[in-house]
Amino acid sequence: MYKIAIDAMGGDHAPEAIVAGVLAARAHMPAVQFLLFGQADQIEPLLPDHNQIEVIHAEEVISMSEEPVKAVRRKQQSSLVLAAQAVKAGEADALFSAGNTGALLAAGIFIVGRMAGIDRPALMTTLPALDGPEHAFVMMDVGANAENRPAHLYQYGILGSFYAQTILQFEQPRVGLLNNGTEADKGDSLHKEAYQLLTQGAAAGYLNFIGNVEARDLLQGAAEIVVADGFSGNATLKAIEGTARAVLKILKTTLLDAGPREKIGAALLKPALREMAARFDYTQYGGAVVIGVKAPVVKAHGSVDAAAVTVALTQMETMLTSELTLKVQAFVTAHKAELAGQSQFEADEE
Repeated sequence: MYKIAIDAMGGDHAPEAIVAGVLAARAHMPAVQFLLFGQADQIEPLLPDHNQIEVIHAEEVISMSEEPVKAVRRKQQSSLVLAAQAVKAGEADALFSAGNTGALLAAGIFIVGRMAGIDRPALMTTLPALDGPEHAFVMMDVGANAENRPAHLYQYGILGSFYAQTILQFEQPRVGLLNNGTEADKGDSLHKEAYQLLTQGAAAGYLNFIGNVEARDLLQGAAEIVVADGFSGNATLKAIEGTARAVLKILKTTLLDAGPREKIGAALLKPALREMAARFDYTQYGGAVVIGVKAPVVKAHGSVDAAAVTVALTQMETMLTSELTLKVQAFVTAHKAELAGQSQFEADEE
């Protein structure tokens, strides 16, 4: 039986939404035990029984506003830190939280531990592509690292390829490098060097690199894996999220603030608008993954509801049963020299 360590106090609606999501998840996850770390007096009243569920009391909680690394170091008895330590000790197989993103990243990298051969774990999210409801793409890094080296971006292409093939079931996922143009010579030194490393990786058969992709084409399905430095990836992700919300708000306001005929039309369009909103809902694919660490670590949005928690836990079960981490580690160990990707750009920095 797999065990998932859960920060039950993380998120805007914790522990209620977290516990409700766990209760819904266990109905179709009989091979998983859920370890709920948090304040027992708040968690226990929400549980009708303890079937597949264990509550581990944690005195402290890391809030959304706390400085991440300091909080992880100082609050050793927090729900997040104790859950991460359970994974490190082998008492749990995976870690989930909807709490402080930076704190989860710190816990994942420094407590669960970086995978040997991976220089910089990344935060990876799955987003919808608009060429069909069954299509999606993964993008990394979306905020774990403000600065990257070419080898890091190359490693992200490898990591993303494993995830897209194993979890999203893409046979030969395309890897695109996020850049300010599609030409091979576009971008700064970082992106030019990364382009060369990804090209070499494609020639060796490690991934299916298709070249540079631009932000404006991502939702059109430009690639199944989009590789970015942490700064650009985070900015692009927030632009996509903000644009989606703005478009839906404009449509709603335009239709409801108009005359009687428009309101009648809005009522007729309501099912279509709901479907449109669902297409933009990235929580349907689960949470963001801290990829490149020794065990599955998944971050849900702070405002997550019970349904989204259930989806994220289902995603984690798939990662465990497919042995994604073991497969990635085996590949990285076998190709450690190639993945190091030492370049002249990196040598100059050193």
